[in-house]
Amino acid sequence: MSEVTIVSVVGKSGSGKTTFLEKLLPELKRRGYRVATVKHDTHGFDIDHPGKDSWRHAKAGADVVIISSPRRLALIERLDEEMPLGEIARYIRGVDIIITEGYKRGDRLKIEISRRARSSELICPQEELLAIVTDQTFPLDVPHFDLDDALGVADLLERRFLHERIGKNEP
Repeated sequence: MSEVTIVSVVGKSGSGKTTFLEKLLPELKRRGYRVATVKHDTHGFDIDHPGKDSWRHAKAGADVVIISSPRRLALIERLDEEMPLGEIARYIRGVDIIITEGYKRGDRLKIEISRRARSSELICPQEELLAIVTDQTFPLDVPHFDLDDALGVADLLERRFLHERIGKNEP
């Protein structure tokens, strides 16, 4: 099986990345694709809360803690440095595409969200862009989509990366 495509949705803070993903993800699911997302948080985060068993395991010295239930699994791993996106992707199985929110400095193709009210400049150079989702025009030879055009972006992803993947993902 070929490597799963990773596309990063990037943009300045407050540009609408999450809002756009909330439109794009259901459209890809409606078309029958299995989708993974990776949210990049440059500030750090905590899904483990003081007093919970998993927190207590980590506090006692566990380097990896897994929380498992019949419907969900979470892995919490103590890291000395940020793990590269390609390495994170190795943890993900059975999907047709991985879409990140963030990783604007990463080496994957990007869909940049740009809202006129937030900025008139893009954060990515043209050669990194797969598309721009925006309410303005940029003089770049890159497909432009309206801020609400999740169908158009899904069509682009399907044409470029997904048309041969459906039904070929691992169980």
